[in-house]
Amino acid sequence: MQHNPLPIVYMPPDLSGKTVAALLDCLYAITSAIEQQYAVQIMRYENNHRVPNPSEISQHDPPL
Repeated sequence: MQHNPLPIVYMPPDLSGKTVAALLDCLYAITSAIEQQYAVQIMRYENNHRVPNPSEISQHDPPL
């Protein structure tokens, strides 16, 4: 993983393993809650912005 010179959140460099594991569990819980709350909107957005797989493109479609 590359070092990000402009981190979104300041992370103190001296966290214990227990603290890092608790932080990660918290972030997973937040992510899960957001996914559950907004699942329909997330799926709609992803479907509207999905890049089609080349095998799904009809041979009759003109090239871009």
